[in-house]
Order: sequence, then structure tokens, then C-alpha cells
Amino acid sequence: MMSGTGTNTVSVVDGSSLLSYEGVHDARLRVAERLVQTPVVRSEELDRLVGARLWLKAENLQRGGSFKMRGALLAVERLAGSGSRGVVAQSTGNHAIAVAMAAAEYGLPAVLVLPTDAAPTKVRRIRDAGAEVLQAGTVLAERIAVVDELKAARGLDEIDPYQNPDVVVGQGTATAELLHQVHAAGGALDAVVVPVGGGSALAGACLATRGHGIDVIGAEPAAVPALTAALRAGEPVTVDPRPTIADGLRPDRIGRLPYDLAHQTVTGVVTVDEDAIAEALRLILIRARLLVEPAAATALAGALRIAATGRARDIGVLISGGNVEPSLVAALLDQRS
Repeated sequence: MMSGTGTNTVSVVDGSSLLSYEGVHDARLRVAERLVQTPVVRSEELDRLVGARLWLKAENLQRGGSFKMRGALLAVERLAGSGSRGVVAQSTGNHAIAVAMAAAEYGLPAVLVLPTDAAPTKVRRIRDAGAEVLQAGTVLAERIAVVDELKAARGLDEIDPYQNPDVVVGQGTATAELLHQVHAAGGALDAVVVPVGGGSALAGACLATRGHGIDVIGAEPAAVPALTAALRAGEPVTVDPRPTIADGLRPDRIGRLPYDLAHQTVTGVVTVDEDAIAEALRLILIRARLLVEPAAATALAGALRIAATGRARDIGVLISGGNVEPSLVAALLDQRS
């Protein structure tokens, strides 16, 4: 078993071979028929504005509304095949939606633990998938404690959003697919920017780009700089989170597994303030016609910062999800008018 932020986290046999460039690209082929091959969106308006070519991987159009469906399908498939009685996971929202949907496909009961202030849209989508929702506190440790109780009391298998190797590899398939699509379009990326919460997208991107000479850059809210703090400390540390509109990037600690996979490979991390996240959300909606959630807009905001330095001409951006509250979008648009 692989240790993580919680205890008794589900691991896999021969995780070292799974957690590799080959493992990610094999996983992309395995899940292809069960997922949407989301488009890579180009916007001449955005390109002119930022002075670089942006390749937007529109995972907001994925099943479940986010790239999290990728890892959830792989993890639930493995557990269903081993005779699991049901699954449990903690999440700020999108991982929980994905686990609920994947569990329903395999006929497994699912219990999802969310913060008490989780977005109502995300809670509703989980319940619509037939899963049970419990809400606990507002920080990661509080949700983990409830998951541990449920595992002991109900015999459920945990699908951790950061520590499960299947999840990390699955999230990496989004970047692998992006590389394939850019290549098919005759392009070549200098950098990939991914949003950072618990770190699974970052770790997956590092695996998927290995050997390609592509910079992998994390983007996180300045209000929750968990990756920045971990890189400075040389290990995952818990930060004191401040409020952020990027609810999908609220974990106050990077997972140990993603950190171990990414810290020597990631090129850097960009911290983005709330105004920049809001502006990026408005930009992608108006200029690229994509409705995204603030976590995804954080990645775009990071890409805009990288473009401004002139360090990269072709930048891939993981537009991680689109499960956003309509009232938030309306309020952010109204701020600009």
C-alpha cells in the first residue's frame, strides 16, 4: 500500500510501471472510448492579445464537466474488478462528481465527502449521479478524518484525488491527449500550464510530457499557495488558506505522491491573485466562447503571465473544468461592465 494524506489509500500492483510516460499513454488508449475527446480550442483574439499561441484543452466539455473523469474511471474500474463493496472519496467537488458517475457505471455505492461550503452546482451533480454526499469542515484534514471513519465503519475503498496512482495517471491522459492533438494540427508546444490543487494534474502532466522538452508550469491561487510552499520547503506542507473563487484549487496541502513525481520535473509555479483569475474567466468566455470554472481560469491566467515573459511561443493550457455557479459568472461579468 502507498501511504498518503489519509491512511489505507488504495494503491495498485506495480505502481512504478503505471506511473510512467508509457503508463499515461497506455491509459489514454484504455479510456478513450468512455470519454469525450475534448477539443483543443484556438482563439485568434486571445493569441493577438497575449502575443503567443494558446492551445486550450477544453476539459470543461468532458463528461462530468471536468478532466477528473479520467482518473476516476481508471480507479473505479480497478476496484470494481477486485470485488469492492463501494467507494468513498473526499473532494472540493469535481473529483467527487467524477467518482460518483464512474461508480454508478460499475454499480458501486459511493459516498463523497465535500466541504461545508462546496458549490451547490457540484453537490447537485453528485446527488444526481446517485451518490451519497456528506459535508465536513472547510479544510482538507477535516474531510480526510471523515473518509477514514467511513472506511472503518462501512468497509469502503478510498479513491484519493491525489494519492491514488490510477487517478494521477488518468489525469495525465488529458495532457497526453493535448500533445497528440497539437501534433496532429502541425504544432509543437513549448510549455503546458495546468492548475494546481492537490497536484494530480501537475504530476500527470509531468509524466505525459517526459522526454518531449516541454516546460510544465503549475498555476495556483495566491490565496492557497500549496505548491509554492512545498517547493520552498522541499516537501509537502500545510498552508493557511485564504478565500478564493477558485474552489477547485482549495486543498491546503499538495499530495505526497504528486509532489514526489513532479518536484524535480516541474519548471515552475505561477501564483495568481483573485483579480487575475476573474479577468481570465471573463477573457476565455468572451474571446474563446468557453464557459469555465475559476480553477480552469487560473491556468489561463498563469499562461498569460508566461506569455508576457516571452519564454514560450506555443502554450498548452489545461482548461480543467466548467462546473461553475451561474451566479458567480454573472457577478464577474457585471464587475467588468
